[in-house]
Order: sequence, then structure tokens, then C-alpha cells
Amino acid sequence: MTTVATNRKAFHEYVVEEQYEAGIVLAGSEVKSLRQHGCSLQEAYARPLGSEIYLIGMHITPYIQTTRDAPDPDRTRKLLMHRKEINYIISQCTQRGYTLVPLKIYFKGGWAKVRLGLARKKKKADKRRKLIETQELREAERHLKRR
Repeated sequence: MTTVATNRKAFHEYVVEEQYEAGIVLAGSEVKSLRQHGCSLQEAYARPLGSEIYLIGMHITPYIQTTRDAPDPDRTRKLLMHRKEINYIISQCTQRGYTLVPLKIYFKGGWAKVRLGLARKKKKADKRRKLIETQELREAERHLKRR
């Protein structure tokens, strides 16, 4: 399993409660670009539209050596999941206020996959509390190293 791109801000901005794996519908030149790590997940999110789930805002840089017209780098891409998972995610997103956040893109057995997180946005107080905890941990480790 080779990781192409990760969304580092996702765990800072959201509380990820569940994770899912989904396939991505891509064109051939997009797959070649992904293999060269030409992808960005910073502004990407997933959303249910109708009875399917789509990945919106993921930027895949156009493959340089393509002979035909390259697809739009920021187009919406359909995600491939089991029907039960799709129905559960749609119900969670519409009723409980969860969002789908792409966490990372990777290749598994030659197929491009995306790891989605069913997440809820963190509040400012939660972010501050987390920063304070990490600072206290660092200070405690420094204190133990001095001894």
C-alpha cells in the first residue's frame, strides 16, 4: 500500500469518529498523475448527491505526457462503496450533522482508494484544550529528560 497524499489538517479541524475505504472513478491520465504524487486534499470534501457519494475539490495535477485532452483537475469524482455503507453515511450526514472528510489517498492492489472519515467539526475550546495538553506533555517529557 503506497500513500499518495494525506490531509494533515483533518484531525486538527475535525473529530473523526468512523473511517471508510472507497474506490475512486478516475481517467487513465489521472491515475498516472496520482502515481507521481500529483494530488492535493487540502480543500477536498465528500458529499452525498442523490444516492451516490462524490469527492469534491480534490486537485489532481494534469499528467504532462498525455496525448489527449486532460480532464479538469478539480472536477467532482464519484466514489465507489457498498450500498449499505452509502445509505448509512447519507443518513448520518443528513440527520446528525456529520461531514465526510477525505483523510488520505493511496494505492491498494493497484487500485486508487480514498480513506474517508465521518467527522464532526471541533469547537475552538476543543482545539485550545488539545494544544494545552500537548504543551503539558512536552514540558513533562523535558522535565524527565533533565533528571
